[in-house]
Amino acid sequence: MASCSADLASLLGGNATGAADYICNKFTDSAYAVDNTYLLFSAYLVFSMQLGFAMLCAGSVRAKNTMNIMLTNVLDAATGGLFYYLFGFAFAFGASSNGFIGHNNFSLGSTPSSLLDYSNFLYQWAFAIAAAGITSGSIAERTQFVSYLIYSSFLTGFVYPVVSHWFWSGDGWASALRTDNDFLFGSGVIDFAGSGVVHVVGGVAGLWGALIEGPRIGRFDHSGRSVALRGHSATLVVLGTFMLWFGWYGFNPGSFNKISSIYTSGNYYGQWSAVGRTAVTTTLAGCTAALTTLFGKRILTGHWNVTDVCNGLLGGFAAITSGCSVVEPWAAIICGFVAALVLIGCNKLAEKLKFDDPLEAAQLHGGCGAWGVLFTGLFASKKYVREVYSTRPVHYGLFMGGGGRLLAAQIIQILVIVGWVSVTMGTLFYILHKLGLLRISADDEMAGMDLTRHGGLAYVYHDEDATPKQDIQMGKIDSYPTPPQV
Repeated sequence: MASCSADLASLLGGNATGAADYICNKFTDSAYAVDNTYLLFSAYLVFSMQLGFAMLCAGSVRAKNTMNIMLTNVLDAATGGLFYYLFGFAFAFGASSNGFIGHNNFSLGSTPSSLLDYSNFLYQWAFAIAAAGITSGSIAERTQFVSYLIYSSFLTGFVYPVVSHWFWSGDGWASALRTDNDFLFGSGVIDFAGSGVVHVVGGVAGLWGALIEGPRIGRFDHSGRSVALRGHSATLVVLGTFMLWFGWYGFNPGSFNKISSIYTSGNYYGQWSAVGRTAVTTTLAGCTAALTTLFGKRILTGHWNVTDVCNGLLGGFAAITSGCSVVEPWAAIICGFVAALVLIGCNKLAEKLKFDDPLEAAQLHGGCGAWGVLFTGLFASKKYVREVYSTRPVHYGLFMGGGGRLLAAQIIQILVIVGWVSVTMGTLFYILHKLGLLRISADDEMAGMDLTRHGGLAYVYHDEDATPKQDIQMGKIDSYPTPPQV
């Protein structure tokens, strides 16, 4: 601001300091308005992913559980909104906090400030409920409704915010955004939009939930062989996938939080270019993963399976989310290719271990998210790291000549997230299991939760009002009229 006023005053000449201050203030105000509008629009895009999760989940379960899974998606957003407002945002981004957890700004008491505005809360809330949505898919079709409310509140209000504080807050012990330059391994963790913070957290939480309550009835036969319990609507799966694809353009590019920063003295290259590049790397990773899954599953099963392709696409997106802003577009293709192989391998391992996840959420988000974190440590570009993380030392990808410091930090991130979520969410699911609050009865599971827990089926297969009344006699046609003779 001071530099702007001085430069402008020298150009205007004479006693023009006041005019220069006024003009520069207006430019600064406009930049804040543009950046907050950009962040709000990104928040709306990320929130639209909840519709994607709902449709994806609904299509991936059997018709008798559709009402249940859609209700859990609605309540993930509603419950998450309240608990993230009361506690989560403060735990995650409370200013002047310690390296482990935030302890300021509960219920947005200090918002807005020079560091955070209401748009930041809305954007981060949309991320928090995405993590809860991932977990709900892993435990679908067999979980008591009260368990959804308990775990969703705990995950969005405490478990997820603590992880996001570690890696995204200026006070976090492993953050690449630290303000005191005390970086983990001299590097800090680069997890730009949350392959670890969002996807590994949600995937590991779902892993423990599914492990503790066990597979669905009929998922494995008496000899232990896998039996496919296919979802009832590929149409909803595809619709949900495209909605998630659309929302990912807020998830990844929106994580810049602002768009108006200038990188060079030129007038065409700045953060808006990085935003565009991030959208491109996101797209390339997803497309590559989709095609790799298409041909990979064709080789393994002999079929062209649209559901598998949709999951592969999402696996590519989950993987690129960590390094989307700091890698070259060609590297994103490698990311998506390996992500598809990781997903296929994790699914094969799940079958071997008799692990049942109706949406492959633990494998997709946990496995591909972990690969994405490692991918950043291997392929992060020196130029882009310098631009996006200008306040930290320039440690970048191992394969790009940057040494192993960043990769070591990325490995630590995976380990601590797995440990933290296992201790917190694993313990919670175990307690719910012991209290008899986790899994529904076998009879309810066979009948379907829509009928036993939610008052009726999601689909009406006939119109009850059109059913013939008992006192109305339907005439029988014994013969058809003889056609006229020509």
